[in-house]
Amino acid sequence: MEEDNFIESLFELADNLEKPKINKRDVCSRCRRPVTVCWCPFLPSEPIQISTTVFILQHPFEESRNLKTAPMLNQSLSPGKCHVYRSKKFPEHRYPGLLELMRQPNTLLLFPGPGAEDISELPPVGDEVSYNLVLLDGTWGQAKHMFLSNPMLQFPRKVQINPTVKSKYVIRTQPDDGSLSTLETAAFALSVLEQIPDLFDVLTKPLEALCQFQLNHGACTHHSKTYKIENGLWKKKLSKKALKRLEEKKNQQILDGNQQS
Repeated sequence: MEEDNFIESLFELADNLEKPKINKRDVCSRCRRPVTVCWCPFLPSEPIQISTTVFILQHPFEESRNLKTAPMLNQSLSPGKCHVYRSKKFPEHRYPGLLELMRQPNTLLLFPGPGAEDISELPPVGDEVSYNLVLLDGTWGQAKHMFLSNPMLQFPRKVQINPTVKSKYVIRTQPDDGSLSTLETAAFALSVLEQIPDLFDVLTKPLEALCQFQLNHGACTHHSKTYKIENGLWKKKLSKKALKRLEEKKNQQILDGNQQS
C-alpha cells in the first residue's frame, strides 16, 4: 500500500513539473514551409492569367516530399487554372468528371513516347483555341505505371515537349539532362501554348529560391543520372537495359565523330 502511494506521489510530482518548451519554427500558412525558407516572395506579384487549364494527377508518394514543386504552379496561376488529383488509380466510376475531361478533343496529356506530338507544332491558344493540359506528377516509373493502369489516360491526345532549357531543380537527381520537374514541364508547355516566352522563368523563380535555400543549408548540386553514368560517378548497379543504352550511345558518338572527320 505504501509502495502504491509512493508511486502515485511520483506521478503527481511529474505532472506538476514545468514541461520543457519546444521551440517550433514559424511556418508559412501559404507554402507550409518554415518562414526562413519560404518561397512565396518569389511567386508572381499577381496570379498569372492564362487560357489553358492545368490538371495534375499526382502519385500519393509525391505529396510526402518536402521539396515538391506542384504547389508552386498552383499558387502562381489564377484561381481555377490548376487542379490536383491525388491517387495511383482513377477508376471511371469514382472520377466521372475526369473521364469526361479526358474525352474532350482539346485535352492534352503530356507523356513522351511513340505517338506523342511535339507541343510546339499545335495551334497556340486564341479566341477559338484553348486547352486542358494533363500532367502525371511522380517519378518516371510512377508516372509510367499510372499511365498504364488508368484506361482513361488512353483517350487524350498525347504531346511532349522538347525543352531547350536545363532543369533548375539542382538539388534532385534527374534521369537525364533533358528531364524537368513537374513545375518546369508545365511552365515550358504553357510558355509554348500561350506564346509567352518569359513564362518559364516567371513560374520557376520559386523553384530557384527553394534550391538556393537548400544549397545555403548544406545541400549539394545534383547531376543527372545519365551524366553520372557517362562520367563514372554512378555507384549503383546498372540494369542490362541501361548498359545497352549506354553502349549504343557511345557507338553513335563514335560513328558521328568518324563522319565529321
